[in-house]
Amino acid sequence: MSKVKYKFNKKSLTFDRVQTTFRKKLLYFFTHLSTGVVFAAVVLVLAFNFVDSPKEKVQKREIEQMKLQFQIMNDHLDKITKVIRDLEDRDDNIYRVIFEAEPIPSSIREAGIGGVDKYEKLEGYTNSELIIETEKKMDKIMGQLYVQSKSYDEVFNLAKNKERMLASIPAIQPVNNKDLRRIGSYFGMRMDPFYKVKKFHEGMDFSASIGTVVYATGNGEIISAGMDVGGGYGNEIVIDHGYNYQTVYAHLSRIFVKPGQKILRGQIIGYVGNTGKSTSPHLHYEVRKNGIAINPIYFFFNDISPDQFKMMLELSSRPSQTMD
Repeated sequence: MSKVKYKFNKKSLTFDRVQTTFRKKLLYFFTHLSTGVVFAAVVLVLAFNFVDSPKEKVQKREIEQMKLQFQIMNDHLDKITKVIRDLEDRDDNIYRVIFEAEPIPSSIREAGIGGVDKYEKLEGYTNSELIIETEKKMDKIMGQLYVQSKSYDEVFNLAKNKERMLASIPAIQPVNNKDLRRIGSYFGMRMDPFYKVKKFHEGMDFSASIGTVVYATGNGEIISAGMDVGGGYGNEIVIDHGYNYQTVYAHLSRIFVKPGQKILRGQIIGYVGNTGKSTSPHLHYEVRKNGIAINPIYFFFNDISPDQFKMMLELSSRPSQTMD
């Protein structure tokens, strides 16, 4: 039962009964209802923003656990990357050097995987940066392992062919020169006997009489045998030994081989002569790798001693005049 309300009347000095209209009752009801709704909304907002439900608490613990696992995974990936770096260093500077193979360029080792949109599906989340960074590391490691695996396949094949490679690479002197007295000029900057100016001498000159036997310094195939097109080298022979190596024998008096012929190390291929641009009978000998002339004295290891090699290095540092 609703309470009866009275109001004091100052004129009659009596208490008059207050008559409440339906409109007032309705306003009163809605006032209290809106106050309750506002209060409930405030409570709900505070609860949703500052108080976690049991389910949210479980989910937050799981997210923190996931972040911790990702950090641990990233630490492991960093350690794996260091191990791969060590394998790459050993591969380039030990294994591939032993088998005369060029190091793998860093541009190939560091090549990326996938396109620009590869990680787009991982964006838009709270921890997207952590997930994308981990994915990138894994992709990079997979790429490096793939390249390294291919490199080891190549090294394995080189190892199987090591005996053939050692037989093919130039390893002896092209003329009989046990006492080392036949070397007239070495590799490097030398005085030209015709023009009297210094120029780069791309080989070594072995002084010998016409008819002295010339030997192939490694197994290979004759690329050319005959008069040099330019005329400067006279009668010359070029041998392709494989593995990016070639040797050149110039100023010959006679040639005993022909293009396409397979030859063996130590096989007689011609005689010393004085053809082409030459001041006296001698053999001009070159070793080329990838088409570039390199110092032949590093390719006599089969028929000279360490002391003789040391002496040759000392003599090669002295100024001299070429014979062609």
